[in-house]
Amino acid sequence: AMSVIGDRRSREQKAKQEREKELAKVTIKKEDLELIMTEMEISRAAAERSLREHMGNVVEALVALTN
Repeated sequence: AMSVIGDRRSREQKAKQEREKELAKVTIKKEDLELIMTEMEISRAAAERSLREHMGNVVEALVALTN
């Protein structure tokens, strides 16, 4: 039972690492980042994360942050 849990955790961790690599490849515009930081009053990291998760689409990132 413990090996099953360990295998599941390692698979989840590997999937999370691959997701982070994919997000790192997304290019974002500095002005979009500044806009989100200013309008939503959030940190640079949070704004960048939202933009990357929405493939650089500033409108989708803003909508996600407001919901």
